[in-house]
Amino acid sequence: MFASSFCRRRLLLRIPGEATNLLQLQSIHLAHSYSSTAVSRAPSSDLCPTTVSYLISCGLSPAAAATTATTQRIRIVSPDKADAVRALLRDYGFADADIVRTVRSAPSILVTDPERILRPKLDFFASLRFEPRKLATAPFLLVRSLDKNIVPSIRFLRGVIGGDDQLRRGFSRVPRALMADVDRNMRPAVDALRRCGLDDAAISKLLVIQMGVLLTSPDRICEIFQELKAIGMSISDSRFLYCFRAMCGLKRGAWRQKLALLRSFGLSEDEVIKAFKTQPMLFLYADDNIKRKLRFLLDEVKLGVSDVIAHPVILSYSLENCILPRCAALSVLMKEGKIQRDIKLLQALLGNSTVFSTRYVLRHADDVPDVVKAYEGKIKFQGFTHDT
Repeated sequence: MFASSFCRRRLLLRIPGEATNLLQLQSIHLAHSYSSTAVSRAPSSDLCPTTVSYLISCGLSPAAAATTATTQRIRIVSPDKADAVRALLRDYGFADADIVRTVRSAPSILVTDPERILRPKLDFFASLRFEPRKLATAPFLLVRSLDKNIVPSIRFLRGVIGGDDQLRRGFSRVPRALMADVDRNMRPAVDALRRCGLDDAAISKLLVIQMGVLLTSPDRICEIFQELKAIGMSISDSRFLYCFRAMCGLKRGAWRQKLALLRSFGLSEDEVIKAFKTQPMLFLYADDNIKRKLRFLLDEVKLGVSDVIAHPVILSYSLENCILPRCAALSVLMKEGKIQRDIKLLQALLGNSTVFSTRYVLRHADDVPDVVKAYEGKIKFQGFTHDT
Protein backbone atom coordinates (compact mmCIF):
# COMPACT_ATOMS: atom_id res chain seq x y z
CA MET A 1 0.00 0.00 0.00
CA PHE A 2 2.76 2.40 0.97
CA ALA A 3 4.81 1.69 -2.17
CA SER A 4 1.78 2.10 -4.41
CA SER A 5 0.94 5.46 -2.82
CA PHE A 6 4.56 6.47 -3.11
CA CYS A 7 4.51 5.75 -6.85
CA ARG A 8 1.41 7.89 -7.34
CA ARG A 9 2.86 10.78 -5.30
CA ARG A 10 6.05 10.77 -7.34
CA LEU A 11 3.99 10.90 -10.52
CA LEU A 12 2.13 13.97 -9.27
CA LEU A 13 5.43 15.80 -8.93
CA ARG A 14 6.32 15.48 -12.62
CA ILE A 15 6.65 18.79 -14.44
CA PRO A 16 5.22 18.90 -17.98
CA GLY A 17 8.02 18.81 -20.53
CA GLU A 18 10.49 17.27 -18.07
CA ALA A 19 8.95 13.81 -17.69
CA THR A 20 11.76 11.93 -19.38
CA ASN A 21 14.59 13.48 -17.36
CA LEU A 22 12.71 13.07 -14.10
CA LEU A 23 11.96 9.46 -14.89
CA GLN A 24 15.63 8.74 -15.54
CA LEU A 25 16.65 10.42 -12.27
CA GLN A 26 14.04 8.45 -10.34
CA SER A 27 15.15 5.22 -12.02
CA ILE A 28 18.78 5.77 -11.07
CA HIS A 29 17.87 6.73 -7.51
CA LEU A 30 15.69 3.66 -7.03
CA ALA A 31 17.84 1.11 -8.88
CA HIS A 32 18.94 -0.55 -5.65
CA SER A 33 16.20 0.47 -3.22
CA TYR A 34 13.34 -2.01 -3.69
CA SER A 35 10.83 -2.68 -0.93
CA SER A 36 10.22 -6.22 0.24
CA THR A 37 6.62 -7.26 -0.16
CA ALA A 38 5.27 -8.47 -3.51
CA VAL A 39 5.21 -8.50 -7.28
CA SER A 40 1.83 -7.88 -8.88
CA ARG A 41 -0.15 -6.82 -11.91
CA ALA A 42 -0.85 -3.10 -11.83
CA PRO A 43 -4.52 -2.15 -11.59
CA SER A 44 -3.98 0.83 -13.89
CA SER A 45 -1.50 2.27 -16.36
CA ASP A 46 0.13 4.53 -13.73
CA LEU A 47 3.90 4.54 -14.08
CA CYS A 48 5.61 3.28 -10.95
CA PRO A 49 9.32 4.20 -10.65
CA THR A 50 10.16 1.03 -8.70
CA THR A 51 8.85 -1.04 -11.62
CA VAL A 52 10.81 1.02 -14.13
CA SER A 53 13.90 0.73 -11.95
CA TYR A 54 13.63 -3.05 -11.78
CA LEU A 55 13.15 -3.36 -15.53
CA ILE A 56 16.29 -1.26 -16.02
CA SER A 57 18.13 -3.67 -13.73
CA CYS A 58 17.02 -6.44 -16.12
CA GLY A 59 18.87 -4.72 -18.94
CA LEU A 60 16.17 -2.56 -20.54
CA SER A 61 16.94 1.05 -21.41
CA PRO A 62 15.13 3.72 -19.33
CA ALA A 63 12.86 4.52 -22.28
CA ALA A 64 12.06 0.85 -22.97
CA ALA A 65 11.48 0.21 -19.26
CA ALA A 66 9.04 3.11 -19.01
CA THR A 67 7.15 1.99 -22.09
CA THR A 68 7.00 -1.61 -20.89
CA ALA A 69 5.83 -0.68 -17.40
CA THR A 70 3.07 1.50 -18.84
CA THR A 71 1.79 -0.65 -21.69
CA GLN A 72 2.08 -4.02 -19.95
CA ARG A 73 0.59 -2.77 -16.66
CA ILE A 74 2.83 -4.64 -14.27
CA ARG A 75 3.97 -3.31 -10.91
CA ILE A 76 7.03 -4.68 -9.15
CA VAL A 77 7.03 -3.69 -5.51
CA SER A 78 9.52 -6.34 -4.43
CA PRO A 79 12.27 -8.01 -6.46
CA ASP A 80 11.91 -11.38 -4.72
CA LYS A 81 9.58 -13.20 -7.11
CA ALA A 82 10.98 -11.46 -10.19
CA ASP A 83 14.51 -12.36 -9.08
CA ALA A 84 13.40 -15.98 -8.67
CA VAL A 85 12.04 -15.98 -12.23
CA ARG A 86 15.31 -14.66 -13.64
CA ALA A 87 17.34 -17.15 -11.60
CA LEU A 88 15.18 -20.00 -12.89
CA LEU A 89 15.67 -18.90 -16.49
CA ARG A 90 19.43 -18.81 -15.94
CA ASP A 91 19.30 -22.32 -14.47
CA TYR A 92 17.74 -23.53 -17.72
CA GLY A 93 20.41 -21.94 -19.90
CA PHE A 94 19.04 -18.48 -20.65
CA ALA A 95 21.87 -16.01 -21.16
CA ASP A 96 21.54 -12.44 -19.89
CA ALA A 97 20.70 -11.28 -23.43
CA ASP A 98 17.97 -13.94 -23.64
CA ILE A 99 16.46 -12.73 -20.36
CA VAL A 100 16.49 -9.12 -21.57
CA ARG A 101 14.68 -10.16 -24.75
CA THR A 102 12.20 -12.24 -22.75
CA VAL A 103 11.41 -9.44 -20.31
CA ARG A 104 11.11 -6.87 -23.08
CA SER A 105 8.63 -9.00 -25.04
CA ALA A 106 6.73 -10.65 -22.18
CA PRO A 107 7.32 -8.74 -18.92
CA SER A 108 4.36 -10.51 -17.33
CA ILE A 109 6.72 -13.47 -16.87
CA LEU A 110 8.26 -11.54 -13.99
CA VAL A 111 5.00 -11.81 -12.03
CA THR A 112 4.50 -15.50 -12.85
CA ASP A 113 4.95 -18.22 -10.22
CA PRO A 114 8.38 -19.66 -11.13
CA GLU A 115 7.88 -23.12 -9.62
CA ARG A 116 4.23 -23.81 -10.36
CA ILE A 117 3.92 -22.16 -13.78
CA LEU A 118 7.35 -21.78 -15.40
CA ARG A 119 9.40 -24.79 -14.29
CA PRO A 120 7.09 -27.49 -15.78
CA LYS A 121 7.22 -25.76 -19.17
CA LEU A 122 10.95 -25.25 -19.03
CA ASP A 123 11.35 -28.95 -18.15
CA PHE A 124 9.16 -29.90 -21.11
CA PHE A 125 11.04 -27.73 -23.60
CA ALA A 126 14.36 -28.96 -22.20
CA SER A 127 13.23 -32.55 -22.82
CA LEU A 128 12.73 -31.59 -26.48
CA ARG A 129 16.15 -29.88 -26.49
CA PHE A 130 14.69 -26.56 -27.62
CA GLU A 131 17.34 -23.86 -27.31
CA PRO A 132 16.72 -21.17 -24.66
CA ARG A 133 17.79 -18.43 -27.10
CA LYS A 134 15.02 -19.55 -29.43
CA LEU A 135 12.44 -19.66 -26.63
CA ALA A 136 13.47 -16.10 -25.77
CA THR A 137 12.17 -14.96 -29.17
CA ALA A 138 8.69 -16.35 -28.36
CA PRO A 139 8.53 -15.96 -24.55
CA PHE A 140 4.73 -16.00 -24.38
CA LEU A 141 5.04 -19.76 -24.86
CA LEU A 142 6.18 -19.85 -21.23
CA VAL A 143 2.86 -18.49 -19.98
CA ARG A 144 0.63 -20.66 -22.17
CA SER A 145 -1.07 -23.72 -20.70
CA LEU A 146 1.15 -26.78 -20.89
CA ASP A 147 -1.71 -29.29 -20.96
CA LYS A 148 -4.21 -27.32 -23.06
CA ASN A 149 -1.90 -25.69 -25.59
CA ILE A 150 1.75 -26.72 -25.70
CA VAL A 151 1.49 -30.51 -25.39
CA PRO A 152 -1.39 -30.79 -27.93
CA SER A 153 0.59 -28.64 -30.38
CA ILE A 154 3.70 -30.80 -30.06
CA ARG A 155 1.63 -33.98 -30.39
CA PHE A 156 -0.02 -32.67 -33.57
CA LEU A 157 3.28 -31.55 -35.09
CA ARG A 158 4.93 -34.88 -34.36
CA GLY A 159 2.13 -36.52 -36.32
CA VAL A 160 2.78 -34.28 -39.31
CA ILE A 161 6.54 -33.70 -39.23
CA GLY A 162 7.76 -36.93 -37.68
CA GLY A 163 10.77 -37.11 -35.38
CA ASP A 164 11.83 -34.58 -32.77
CA ASP A 165 14.98 -33.67 -34.72
CA GLN A 166 12.86 -32.29 -37.54
CA LEU A 167 10.47 -30.70 -35.07
CA ARG A 168 13.38 -29.00 -33.32
CA ARG A 169 14.75 -27.71 -36.64
CA GLY A 170 11.38 -26.27 -37.64
CA PHE A 171 10.88 -24.64 -34.24
CA SER A 172 14.34 -23.04 -34.30
CA ARG A 173 13.47 -21.24 -37.54
CA VAL A 174 10.06 -19.90 -36.46
CA PRO A 175 9.59 -20.32 -32.68
CA ARG A 176 6.40 -18.26 -32.62
CA ALA A 177 4.70 -20.92 -34.78
CA LEU A 178 4.06 -22.88 -31.57
CA MET A 179 1.71 -20.08 -30.54
CA ALA A 180 -0.71 -21.34 -33.20
CA ASP A 181 -3.77 -23.14 -31.89
CA VAL A 182 -4.18 -26.73 -33.07
CA ASP A 183 -7.86 -26.53 -34.02
CA ARG A 184 -8.02 -22.90 -35.15
CA ASN A 185 -4.70 -22.68 -37.01
CA MET A 186 -2.56 -25.80 -37.35
CA ARG A 187 -5.07 -28.38 -38.57
CA PRO A 188 -6.83 -26.01 -41.03
CA ALA A 189 -3.47 -24.99 -42.51
CA VAL A 190 -2.32 -28.58 -42.98
CA ASP A 191 -5.69 -29.57 -44.45
CA ALA A 192 -5.43 -26.67 -46.93
CA LEU A 193 -1.96 -27.81 -48.01
CA ARG A 194 -3.33 -31.30 -48.67
CA ARG A 195 -6.29 -29.97 -50.65
CA CYS A 196 -3.91 -27.95 -52.80
CA GLY A 197 -1.98 -31.08 -53.73
CA LEU A 198 0.96 -31.49 -51.35
CA ASP A 199 1.57 -34.99 -50.07
CA ASP A 200 2.54 -35.74 -46.46
CA ALA A 201 6.27 -35.82 -47.21
CA ALA A 202 6.13 -32.39 -48.86
CA ILE A 203 4.07 -30.94 -46.01
CA SER A 204 6.55 -32.29 -43.48
CA LYS A 205 9.46 -30.71 -45.38
CA LEU A 206 7.61 -27.40 -45.75
CA LEU A 207 6.92 -27.18 -42.00
CA VAL A 208 10.56 -27.85 -41.25
CA ILE A 209 11.75 -25.04 -43.52
CA GLN A 210 8.85 -22.69 -42.66
CA MET A 211 6.75 -23.67 -39.67
CA GLY A 212 5.23 -20.20 -39.86
CA VAL A 213 2.87 -21.53 -42.54
CA LEU A 214 0.80 -22.79 -39.59
CA LEU A 215 -0.07 -19.17 -38.88
CA THR A 216 -1.29 -18.65 -42.46
CA SER A 217 -5.01 -18.80 -43.20
CA PRO A 218 -6.32 -21.55 -45.51
CA ASP A 219 -7.55 -18.90 -47.96
CA ARG A 220 -4.11 -17.31 -48.16
CA ILE A 221 -2.50 -20.73 -48.63
CA CYS A 222 -4.75 -21.39 -51.63
CA GLU A 223 -3.97 -17.92 -53.02
CA ILE A 224 -0.24 -18.63 -52.83
CA PHE A 225 -0.67 -21.89 -54.74
CA GLN A 226 -2.53 -19.98 -57.45
CA GLU A 227 0.12 -17.23 -57.59
CA LEU A 228 2.90 -19.77 -57.97
CA LYS A 229 0.97 -21.67 -60.60
CA ALA A 230 0.51 -18.39 -62.52
CA ILE A 231 4.29 -17.96 -62.84
CA GLY A 232 4.79 -21.52 -64.01
CA MET A 233 5.72 -23.20 -60.73
CA SER A 234 4.63 -26.82 -60.34
CA ILE A 235 4.42 -28.61 -57.01
CA SER A 236 6.72 -31.24 -58.53
CA ASP A 237 9.46 -28.58 -58.95
CA SER A 238 12.14 -29.01 -56.31
CA ARG A 239 12.11 -25.23 -55.78
CA PHE A 240 8.36 -25.04 -55.12
CA LEU A 241 8.48 -25.34 -51.32
CA TYR A 242 11.15 -22.64 -51.06
CA CYS A 243 9.14 -20.29 -53.26
CA PHE A 244 6.08 -21.08 -51.13
CA ARG A 245 8.06 -20.25 -47.98
CA ALA A 246 9.00 -16.86 -49.43
CA MET A 247 5.42 -16.14 -50.49
CA CYS A 248 4.22 -16.88 -46.94
CA GLY A 249 6.42 -14.04 -45.74
CA LEU A 250 4.83 -11.53 -48.10
CA LYS A 251 1.58 -9.66 -47.65
CA ARG A 252 -1.04 -9.77 -50.36
CA GLY A 253 0.13 -7.74 -53.32
CA ALA A 254 3.72 -7.42 -52.05
CA TRP A 255 5.02 -9.90 -54.62
CA ARG A 256 3.78 -7.70 -57.47
CA GLN A 257 5.29 -4.65 -55.80
CA LYS A 258 8.70 -6.33 -55.64
CA LEU A 259 8.31 -7.37 -59.27
CA ALA A 260 7.61 -3.74 -60.22
CA LEU A 261 10.61 -2.53 -58.20
CA LEU A 262 13.02 -4.84 -60.00
CA ARG A 263 11.48 -4.09 -63.39
CA SER A 264 12.10 -0.37 -62.74
CA PHE A 265 15.81 -1.13 -63.24
CA GLY A 266 15.12 -2.19 -66.82
CA LEU A 267 14.55 -5.90 -66.29
CA SER A 268 11.89 -7.93 -68.05
CA GLU A 269 9.20 -9.76 -66.11
CA ASP A 270 10.63 -13.10 -67.25
CA GLU A 271 14.08 -12.17 -65.89
CA VAL A 272 12.63 -11.24 -62.50
CA ILE A 273 10.47 -14.37 -62.27
CA LYS A 274 13.47 -16.53 -63.11
CA ALA A 275 15.46 -14.79 -60.36
CA PHE A 276 12.62 -15.40 -57.89
CA LYS A 277 12.58 -19.10 -58.70
CA THR A 278 16.35 -19.25 -58.20
CA GLN A 279 16.58 -17.06 -55.09
CA PRO A 280 13.05 -16.68 -53.67
CA MET A 281 14.21 -15.08 -50.41
CA LEU A 282 15.29 -12.08 -52.48
CA PHE A 283 11.67 -10.94 -52.43
CA LEU A 284 11.71 -10.72 -48.62
CA TYR A 285 14.44 -8.09 -48.55
CA ALA A 286 13.44 -4.49 -47.89
CA ASP A 287 13.10 -2.29 -50.97
CA ASP A 288 15.91 0.03 -49.84
CA ASN A 289 18.18 -2.97 -49.30
CA ILE A 290 17.63 -4.19 -52.86
CA LYS A 291 17.97 -0.71 -54.39
CA ARG A 292 21.22 0.11 -52.57
CA LYS A 293 22.88 -3.11 -53.68
CA LEU A 294 21.70 -2.83 -57.26
CA ARG A 295 22.72 0.83 -57.52
CA PHE A 296 26.19 0.01 -56.20
CA LEU A 297 26.69 -2.96 -58.53
CA LEU A 298 25.46 -0.99 -61.53
CA ASP A 299 27.01 2.43 -60.84
CA GLU A 300 30.25 1.57 -59.00
CA VAL A 301 31.14 -1.90 -60.21
CA LYS A 302 29.72 -1.19 -63.70
CA LEU A 303 27.91 -4.52 -63.99
CA GLY A 304 24.97 -5.04 -66.31
CA VAL A 305 21.60 -5.37 -64.60
CA SER A 306 20.73 -8.52 -66.57
CA ASP A 307 24.03 -10.09 -65.50
CA VAL A 308 23.33 -9.29 -61.85
CA ILE A 309 19.78 -10.65 -61.84
CA ALA A 310 21.00 -13.80 -63.60
CA HIS A 311 23.01 -14.45 -60.39
CA PRO A 312 20.52 -13.16 -57.78
CA VAL A 313 22.40 -14.72 -54.89
CA ILE A 314 24.72 -11.70 -54.92
CA LEU A 315 21.79 -9.56 -53.75
CA SER A 316 21.63 -11.70 -50.62
CA TYR A 317 25.17 -10.65 -49.67
CA SER A 318 25.67 -7.83 -47.18
CA LEU A 319 26.81 -4.68 -48.96
CA GLU A 320 28.89 -3.42 -46.03
CA ASN A 321 30.28 -6.73 -44.75
CA CYS A 322 30.74 -8.68 -47.96
CA ILE A 323 30.45 -6.85 -51.28
CA LEU A 324 32.40 -3.69 -50.35
CA PRO A 325 35.36 -5.51 -48.71
CA ARG A 326 35.63 -7.86 -51.70
CA CYS A 327 35.57 -4.94 -54.11
CA ALA A 328 38.24 -3.16 -52.07
CA ALA A 329 40.48 -6.23 -52.12
CA LEU A 330 40.03 -6.78 -55.86
CA SER A 331 40.73 -3.10 -56.53
CA VAL A 332 44.05 -3.30 -54.66
CA LEU A 333 45.07 -6.43 -56.58
CA MET A 334 44.07 -4.80 -59.85
CA LYS A 335 46.22 -1.71 -59.14
CA GLU A 336 49.18 -3.93 -58.22
CA GLY A 337 48.81 -5.94 -61.41
CA LYS A 338 48.03 -9.18 -59.59
CA ILE A 339 44.75 -9.66 -61.45
CA GLN A 340 43.75 -8.54 -64.93
CA ARG A 341 41.78 -5.33 -65.31
CA ASP A 342 39.29 -7.15 -67.53
CA ILE A 343 38.59 -9.77 -64.87
CA LYS A 344 34.97 -10.89 -64.73
CA LEU A 345 34.09 -9.01 -61.57
CA LEU A 346 30.72 -10.63 -61.01
CA GLN A 347 32.25 -14.11 -61.01
CA ALA A 348 35.01 -12.91 -58.70
CA LEU A 349 32.51 -11.50 -56.20
CA LEU A 350 30.44 -14.68 -56.02
CA GLY A 351 31.12 -17.58 -53.67
CA ASN A 352 31.52 -18.01 -49.94
CA SER A 353 34.03 -16.10 -47.83
CA THR A 354 36.45 -19.03 -47.57
CA VAL A 355 36.70 -19.37 -51.35
CA PHE A 356 37.18 -15.63 -51.89
CA SER A 357 39.69 -15.24 -49.08
CA THR A 358 41.77 -18.20 -50.29
CA ARG A 359 41.70 -17.19 -53.94
CA TYR A 360 42.32 -13.46 -53.62
CA VAL A 361 43.45 -12.48 -50.13
CA LEU A 362 45.65 -15.21 -48.61
CA ARG A 363 47.22 -16.00 -51.97
CA HIS A 364 48.58 -12.44 -52.33
CA ALA A 365 48.94 -11.42 -48.67
CA ASP A 366 52.75 -11.66 -48.59
CA ASP A 367 53.33 -9.75 -51.83
CA VAL A 368 50.54 -7.22 -51.36
CA PRO A 369 49.90 -6.59 -47.64
CA ASP A 370 47.34 -3.94 -48.52
CA VAL A 371 44.97 -6.61 -49.82
CA VAL A 372 44.51 -7.83 -46.23
CA LYS A 373 43.89 -4.29 -45.00
CA ALA A 374 41.37 -3.73 -47.78
CA TYR A 375 39.53 -6.95 -47.01
CA GLU A 376 39.41 -6.01 -43.33
CA GLY A 377 37.92 -2.62 -44.19
CA LYS A 378 41.00 -0.59 -43.33
CA ILE A 379 41.36 0.55 -46.95
CA LYS A 380 38.10 1.73 -48.43
CA PHE A 381 36.91 0.90 -51.91
CA GLN A 382 37.42 3.86 -54.23
CA GLY A 383 36.25 2.29 -57.47
CA PHE A 384 37.86 0.17 -60.14
CA THR A 385 40.34 1.61 -62.63
CA HIS A 386 39.57 -0.02 -65.96
CA ASP A 387 42.01 1.95 -68.09
CA THR A 388 45.39 0.47 -68.98
